[in-house]
Amino acid sequence: MGPRESWQAEYDSSELRDLDFETMSGIALDPVYLPEDRPVETGDLPGLFPYTRGPYASMYRSKLWTMRMFAGFGTAEDTNRRFKQLIAAGADGLSVAFDLPTLMGRDSNDPQATGEVGRCGVAIDTLMDVKDLFAGVDLGAITTSMTINSPAAILLAMYVAAAEDAGVRRDALGGTLQNDILKEYQAQKEYVFPPRPSMRLVSDVIAFCAAEMPLYHPVSISGYHIREAGATAAQELAFTLANGFAYVEAAIAAGMEIDDLAPRLSFFFNAHIDLFEEIAKYRAARRIWARWIRDRYGARDPRSQRLRFHTQTAGVSLTAQQPELNIVRTALEALAGVLGGTQSLHTNSMDEVLALPTESAARIALRTQQIIGYETGVANVADPLGGSYYVEALTTELEKQADSVFGTIEDAGNGSMLEGVVHAIEQGWFQEKIADSAYRLERRLSSGDRVVVGVNAFCETDGDMPSVLAIDSEVEARQIRRLDTAHRSRSAPAAAAAVEDLVQDASSDSNLNLIPAILRAVRAGASIGEIMRGLGDVFGHWREDPAL
Repeated sequence: MGPRESWQAEYDSSELRDLDFETMSGIALDPVYLPEDRPVETGDLPGLFPYTRGPYASMYRSKLWTMRMFAGFGTAEDTNRRFKQLIAAGADGLSVAFDLPTLMGRDSNDPQATGEVGRCGVAIDTLMDVKDLFAGVDLGAITTSMTINSPAAILLAMYVAAAEDAGVRRDALGGTLQNDILKEYQAQKEYVFPPRPSMRLVSDVIAFCAAEMPLYHPVSISGYHIREAGATAAQELAFTLANGFAYVEAAIAAGMEIDDLAPRLSFFFNAHIDLFEEIAKYRAARRIWARWIRDRYGARDPRSQRLRFHTQTAGVSLTAQQPELNIVRTALEALAGVLGGTQSLHTNSMDEVLALPTESAARIALRTQQIIGYETGVANVADPLGGSYYVEALTTELEKQADSVFGTIEDAGNGSMLEGVVHAIEQGWFQEKIADSAYRLERRLSSGDRVVVGVNAFCETDGDMPSVLAIDSEVEARQIRRLDTAHRSRSAPAAAAAVEDLVQDASSDSNLNLIPAILRAVRAGASIGEIMRGLGDVFGHWREDPAL
């Protein structure tokens, strides 16, 4: 009897648990993986096409990932203090969380903003706020990510103006603008305008940054929010890359060359709790991107073929019960991001399932990254799990599932990924798929088929809840006073004229880049709400048909 037969006999005699062994996404798992489960990739090394094992040959041996902590609450001054605390604690990148009114393009004094100002992020209304947000921060030395989508072009203009007024040239600015409107229709729902004019703004930002800001990434194509809404790992992978291909096609249609465009794109993935599936997801993403960008879109520059991404640990995996356990969850999820080869990482705080992160919890989250980077040794080798029979098989399976999704979307667009994605959004296809997956997972949690420690198993009835950071109504009152001050200090006719000029540009020529006009409007003191209302008069507003 050979080794395989001996193992099979031993396995068959085991008293197996009555479980279906599968990944979080539902991929059925074999009891053991063998050499034949590992694909043979000629020249598949870190830094070489198809980049499965990492975008760079040296990976973390030359530089650790950017420890980019996500923060924002209250007024710009409140968040500025948190930024400085994070930088003092060793963070080498900032990521701005905006409040809901800002994300929806509404000013803090808008009646629909009542009760939401400064609560889930920082409130930004005018250029004055952005200047205060980064006061004392050297924007030429630290990279900044801004998680903003519908009003992304306006926030970019404010960021450029604030930096230039502080003496930092726009061509010296490094960082990332999320600017990923497609996933808003699919998952996060912070859209304002319909998809097609929104895509115009995305393309305008890409073209502006290509010409003016060579160190800046104008789009961060986000699977994070797709996953948080309930998608599986395979869906997150497929939907995110499909959106990426749609942005490529939109920019090419606007006149950009693929090798001028693709190096400027970055991605943003979730790091969920299924360790090996997440690692495989990142590896599959790099391989798919490299092949599509080279073979379909004709990119020849290796920088175009390298998928680079930011990772954030899964907010949806955190629990209000026994919240200290979230430190462990976050550490394991962060480890998945590192083993998967992320370029930057945010670790969630243990208490943010309850409220905004406290300073001490945010520090623990940052220290988690530092322990992984400096103590564990996992960063000493590029792709340390490369060659694992299991990881390689999972990588291939996720790639196959993504390819199936791409085929469906392309068919909907008659061969165009851009048209297919927009059509699928308009028909509610993405939304339906995500909802179905969320429902299936919830059924597994409710039945106990999937264990969540402290929630449906190993529960405790007592225990002290940690103190939380509360945002009271005074924050809203202070922000509205700040907006009133900004309005009084500007020339109202000049601001109105600048917004009207922007509206004329948006109305007259669909090929005219709108970013210069937006930049003039913010410099004239126009607020986010005023600019968004002006564009809304031209573009209209999107209303999603409910799924039945």
